[in-house]
Amino acid sequence: MDLTTYYTILKAFCTAFALAFLLTPPVKVLAGYIGAVDVPRDDRRMHTSPTPRLGGLAIFLGFLISALLFCDSTRQLRGILMGAILIVVLGVLDDVLALPAKPKFLVQTIAALIPVLSGVRVEVLTNFNLFSDRLYINLGALSIPLTLIWIVGMTNAVNFIDGLDGLAIGVSSIATLSILAIAVLVSNGPEAVVAAALCGACFGFFPFNLNPAKIFMGDTGATFLGYLLATLSVQGLFKMYAVISFVVPFLIFGLPIFDTAFAMLRRVAEGRSPMAADRGHLHHRLIDMGFTQKQTVAIMYVVSAILGLAAVLLATSSAVKAILLILCAMAGAMVAARMVDDRRAALLRGHEREDGDEQNR
Repeated sequence: MDLTTYYTILKAFCTAFALAFLLTPPVKVLAGYIGAVDVPRDDRRMHTSPTPRLGGLAIFLGFLISALLFCDSTRQLRGILMGAILIVVLGVLDDVLALPAKPKFLVQTIAALIPVLSGVRVEVLTNFNLFSDRLYINLGALSIPLTLIWIVGMTNAVNFIDGLDGLAIGVSSIATLSILAIAVLVSNGPEAVVAAALCGACFGFFPFNLNPAKIFMGDTGATFLGYLLATLSVQGLFKMYAVISFVVPFLIFGLPIFDTAFAMLRRVAEGRSPMAADRGHLHHRLIDMGFTQKQTVAIMYVVSAILGLAAVLLATSSAVKAILLILCAMAGAMVAARMVDDRRAALLRGHEREDGDEQNR
């Protein structure tokens, strides 16, 4: 890429950052005015006082204006933006009225269909058949339903992990940074500009969502980020002409994908709807293990960053480095888990001794 493209990337990032940062306070006022406020009514919610949501509207507006100013107006981008508008309108209504799951799923599918019909499709996948000399599989007619599943799935996956202050926005920021890094390193200028605009919008909202959060991004922001990250990955990562093109997006979005898949399988196994809300997500489990909100969010940031870095290495350097990084991270996680178990056991023994001393007295 030439110097002009780098300058455009910087302008897209800074514009989106400034707009999201400046628009968040008035959006917070608007949320209170129209009743888009999250009131904690069950043990799934980690906050203790009513908090405005709808912050995703500031993220969306910051991104949209920056994208219109600095991104090339292609048929694919127009389709992505039209679908994004529908997703955001749905999110605003959901943040105010708490819509049921089935109508939301239908509208999300229609929104995903708009970019798909505009040419945003996964048309080729890596061939993992070791006995075939073909590196890729042409999906043909299957490209449309598979792309729809990916976009709608990711739209909801980011929403599923939006359970702690700063969690979803931080994980989304790390994912966007990973996409931006790959686009820059492989000289995909148009993809890099769009990713920079989204990254800037996320960073502009970030300070308002850190614990204790002043405003939530709500379904408006979570579904928008999931939708846009999914379409960005289809346009850039899935279209990379490399054997590992299929693996890279799954690494970048590894945390929300795993959390969503685990949650849905668990609910189905328990005879419940896969979309039924519960308190069994990864962040809930870490909280129940004794970690604070800030510690839990930091742990999930680290996991997302490691997966994102592995994806960048896999896409631009070597598979060996990426595998070594993941193996080292897994070893570190196992050691950390053992330390946590030992700490919990020590605390439990301490409590038992205190109870015994009380009884002896």
